[in-house]
Amino acid sequence: MITDKKSYHEYLKADLKAYGFVKMTPYIYFRVDCLRYLRRLRKIEYIYNTKHSNTLYKIFLTYLEFTNHRLSLKIGLTVPKNVFDEGLCIVHHGTIVVSNLARVGKNCRIHPSTCIGEYNGAPVIGNNVYIGPGAKIFGQIHIGNNVAIGANAVVNKDIPDNVTIGGIPAKIISYKSSIECNLYPENFITKEK
Repeated sequence: MITDKKSYHEYLKADLKAYGFVKMTPYIYFRVDCLRYLRRLRKIEYIYNTKHSNTLYKIFLTYLEFTNHRLSLKIGLTVPKNVFDEGLCIVHHGTIVVSNLARVGKNCRIHPSTCIGEYNGAPVIGNNVYIGPGAKIFGQIHIGNNVAIGANAVVNKDIPDNVTIGGIPAKIISYKSSIECNLYPENFITKEK
């Protein structure tokens, strides 16, 4: 969670790195709508978590939420604040719906037509999780670290670390982690020893 200016800049840097960019330029900002949406979302999180008692910041926060909501309607995203940790990459435009009760770790890569929803609770998703197109994740479940979720998988039970899952309902189809499957930009995730 963004708690101060330093963590805000770390989130921005990690999110930019998740897209494979080194530096933000106006060309990137205006051409990559998902990244622009994400940067505004991080600004909203920063203001909401640190400066929400100041009246001027409340007005600015309302303006940012309004403009980001308009952009979300254009590109099909429903991503609430304070759900995703740093390093989020929304790969393409398309319907992505996320519950505000869900919690997602660092370096999540998520594709369109995905739903992370509630059913007697919301999911807790670990670090370095790849969520393929059309995946549905719901219920009070825990998904481990370094998990690759295949396209159109329906996940409704706990998943251990370092596996690839797929199917309806989702089951383990491989013991290769998301990092071993090379699902992230080069040099994005450093392998832990």
